[in-house]
Amino acid sequence: MLFSKAPRVIGLDIGSSSVKVVELKETPKGYSLEKFGMAPLPPEVIVDGTIMDAGRVVEAIAQVLQSQKVKAKDVVFSVSGHSVIIKRVTLPEMSEEELSESIHWEAEQYIPFAIDEVNLDFQILGSSGSGKQAQMDVLLVAVKREKINDYITVVTEAGLTPAIVDVDAFAIQNMYEINYEVESRKVIALVNIGASVTNINILKDGTTAFTRDSTIGGNQYTEAIQKEFGLSYDDAEKVKQGEGGAAVSMDEIDGIAQAVSGNVATEISRSFDFFKATSTSQQIDRVILSGGFAVRVRVRGDGRGRFFCHRSRAEQSATMRKLGLSVSIAEQAEVANTDKALR
Repeated sequence: MLFSKAPRVIGLDIGSSSVKVVELKETPKGYSLEKFGMAPLPPEVIVDGTIMDAGRVVEAIAQVLQSQKVKAKDVVFSVSGHSVIIKRVTLPEMSEEELSESIHWEAEQYIPFAIDEVNLDFQILGSSGSGKQAQMDVLLVAVKREKINDYITVVTEAGLTPAIVDVDAFAIQNMYEINYEVESRKVIALVNIGASVTNINILKDGTTAFTRDSTIGGNQYTEAIQKEFGLSYDDAEKVKQGEGGAAVSMDEIDGIAQAVSGNVATEISRSFDFFKATSTSQQIDRVILSGGFAVRVRVRGDGRGRFFCHRSRAEQSATMRKLGLSVSIAEQAEVANTDKALR
């Protein structure tokens, strides 16, 4: 998804704390990371997934494109948040062509927005039964058109051409399918913890069974440090990243991180509990973490299916203990190297 032979396609991540660009190159052994760059965004530029200052976003995109000497113009990006609705629904069996013609009518009962205000897409997952009793499972996706237009506007003003608009939860699923052997008989939770939004995509038998976007992430750590020590947001962010800049000890930071990590883990666990309550599956076999928060440090197993941080950072340690599950970290560097075709 992040590239093409002709023309080449770049991947663009427009997050609440930064803009990132990636370009992959096809080689005889697979795909390698050709270019990667990022530019920071102030916290007030994108709030809860809504672009508040389009000019600053355009500047950040232009900055990272220039710094990496990116020549490609076609771009892939994804969106998430409250304007994105993903539902797994059961409908009478019909052909894909028939569903395409009736999807707007079928979707009205599942989408909390006016149908004429959203872009709709769907994927047929499978069918069951026969004759008049035949049914099929459909993954229904709706995104408010206003949100898509806002993101397309900043992308085009930065001189790029939108090629594909995806959803964050599915982009993380693509990453998983590319870099891991899909465990079809297990329940896998993909958890992407960003600065302001956590995307959860739970896969059952290799397909999406549950998704949720939660407004919790790395910014909660920054805000807690800012409040506790009376720092500016920028100084608190530097402290969180371990860059210093304030007379704050690691012991003090770890105490705050423990508390905030408990909140993050509780929110993730709440989503897991909701999935279990609405599914025939009563357990989640594995969790794969990704995102800026998740990849900050590495983790090690304790031999009992739990994972702990092996450095002085307390935030992941608390999250792992709270979840009590087998957790892996999707390393950014490893994601760039694969011998499988990207979808």
